[in-house]
Amino acid sequence: MPDCLHLNVPVRFNMVNADEIAKLCYERFNQLPRRGKPEPGREWTLLAAVVKVTRCANSDTVKKEVVSLGTGTKCIGRTVMSPNGDVLNDSHAEVIARRGCIRYLIQELHRAVSGGDSSVLCKADHRGKWRLQPGVSFLFFTSHTPCGDAAIIPMADSQSQPCPPVTSVKNHEGTDGRGNLKRKDEEPSEGKNIKRPRLEEQETVETKLEDRGDTKLLSNSSQSEDPSQSNSADTPVETVSQDSAQLTTKTRDPDSDRAGLHPQVSDIHRTGAKCVSGAPADPLHPGVGYHSTGVLRVKPGRGEPTLSLSCSDKLARWGVLGFQGALLSHYLQEALYFSTVVVGKCPYDQEVMQRALVTRCSHVLDLPAGFSVCPPLLLQSGLEFPFSQAQTELRHQAGQGRISPCGAAISWCNVAEQPLDVTANGYKHGVTKKAFGTAKVRSLLCKVELFHSFLSLVAATDPSALPDSLRGAELQTYWDYKQASQLYQQAWQQLHSQAFPLWPRSDRNLLLFH
Repeated sequence: MPDCLHLNVPVRFNMVNADEIAKLCYERFNQLPRRGKPEPGREWTLLAAVVKVTRCANSDTVKKEVVSLGTGTKCIGRTVMSPNGDVLNDSHAEVIARRGCIRYLIQELHRAVSGGDSSVLCKADHRGKWRLQPGVSFLFFTSHTPCGDAAIIPMADSQSQPCPPVTSVKNHEGTDGRGNLKRKDEEPSEGKNIKRPRLEEQETVETKLEDRGDTKLLSNSSQSEDPSQSNSADTPVETVSQDSAQLTTKTRDPDSDRAGLHPQVSDIHRTGAKCVSGAPADPLHPGVGYHSTGVLRVKPGRGEPTLSLSCSDKLARWGVLGFQGALLSHYLQEALYFSTVVVGKCPYDQEVMQRALVTRCSHVLDLPAGFSVCPPLLLQSGLEFPFSQAQTELRHQAGQGRISPCGAAISWCNVAEQPLDVTANGYKHGVTKKAFGTAKVRSLLCKVELFHSFLSLVAATDPSALPDSLRGAELQTYWDYKQASQLYQQAWQQLHSQAFPLWPRSDRNLLLFH
């Protein structure tokens, strides 16, 4: 079973400094080219990353390296999902970072099965199986609390109202009858070659909730943090120049930070993620009674529902099944878990994070060999992402147009070939319309591309060294290979039945591609 004893070890012995991790991830972002980054002062985005931690034997040396980084806030609607697996359905930063890490792990497995040196993996006991090198672990960083349950955070009296009163929205023009603001689709216009997505969309602050499925803040976002989580009232932010997509430091008003030392909760930060079918509906009462808590939620899309579960739900799931997924479980003797989750400076509540990411799955029993309940250590940094929504609002100037979430998603991972992948609306950024339907438009993170990378790994493996789960069976489709990962599927069945019975089942017809 995976060793989860780190959960009981004090932070100082885990050798994880939240600010150090945040700074490392922000610096990695700053080193990326300008393409796909938000327009300073007008567009905002979220950042997530996977960090490899290597503790050197017989010394106190600890090496930390970003192996995957992602930005993004958007999802595609269920009606535009593809049965060919060639569209990136979920472009939230957390999902982008995790999928980039899958690319990185496939590369490391390639090295391992080919007889090369891998800094991550070594041979395990069972035939064809691999495990992490001694001293190697992974942690997860996200610049903002994950959308969904973890975003339903108590708000002090001094903090800004997260969204308009429920009753005030119903009679507004431009709503869909449920109080949700209507938005225009992001479809390319006919008759034009699209060189880049419409990143300059004029979106109102109210639509941000639905783009991210996350906390909605109106005017005074700079005062919306939980000050008790910050290292100091005047915590500086990593900075960079507009030409290089780097920003200058903005310091928060100390009074707004100090105001929350003894908060009286009068409201909650709200999430745009909707309760799954069959779950208790949100009461929508004013104030703290607006949301149901602890329930599974699906992310809102661009004007229509999605089938993508919230990032809170996905992180909770990874705490039991691991973040490696079904395909890589063929090669791994034990699931891979994040030892720590670090959140950047933003509205944050430790108890809410514990509920959303840990408590909901803590009772799951009878997991198969290689799987266990491995909740991460939860930490918050006092460093804010320079391209956060709040920082963008602070830097916004007249004449820049309305503030909006960036339309692109960036993936960078530590692989030898094509480490950078920039997408918009589920496809590769910058492709022309006539390329649609070809491999040129596909993100390297979409299902079919990751599947083909996995099949390349299988082909590179000596037949005598194949894992037992890949021997003898007639496997052809993506669905076949996922179902053949029997221990992973058994673990998923236990998680589903004991913790998440309302988790929607994947449509098999969307997974039958080759």
